[in-house]
Amino acid sequence: MNTVVIKHVALTDLPAAWRARLSGAKNNRVTVRIEEEVEMEEDAAPEFAPPLTDNPLFGMWQDREEISDVAAYARSLRAPRHTTGG
Repeated sequence: MNTVVIKHVALTDLPAAWRARLSGAKNNRVTVRIEEEVEMEEDAAPEFAPPLTDNPLFGMWQDREEISDVAAYARSLRAPRHTTGG
């Protein structure tokens, strides 16, 4: 795949539609990266992003009783960080 990168492009040199999308830019120069898109079928997921459930680690702690309530368990782990010592 060929990629073209153009650095330090003045916003005033960009097409009007691009400038409009960058209206909140704090800098008056940008980097433009142009690369060929890989065509995919509409319903096809990209090869580089398999479903999380395909990961062998998915669900490895599902039988642990102390983390049956995930939110409460996470709060208990974070609690020491939020208490003031003294």
